[in-house]
Amino acid sequence: MDLHHPILREFPEHREIIRRLKGADEHFRKMFDEYHRLDDAVYRIEEEIDFATDQEIEELKMRRAKLKDYLYHLIRHAPPACPACEGTGVARL
Repeated sequence: MDLHHPILREFPEHREIIRRLKGADEHFRKMFDEYHRLDDAVYRIEEEIDFATDQEIEELKMRRAKLKDYLYHLIRHAPPACPACEGTGVARL
């Protein structure tokens, strides 16, 4: 069983929006990176590479779940793609 939960695997139907947001939205990129940092921390504890108390692992999982929900909210409310933006989120005139 794969214990990692990367956002692109969690929301494959939103792959293009996620890539666009990572390239154009600094806040999204920071939250995306934080989610993956938490996911890796949970994985390392569950694989007994690192150690934590039951309470610590549950807190990490809760933070990861809340951040996943927040990222999904950002994805669902992302503005439509801009053909003139070339993936940057800023139109090139």
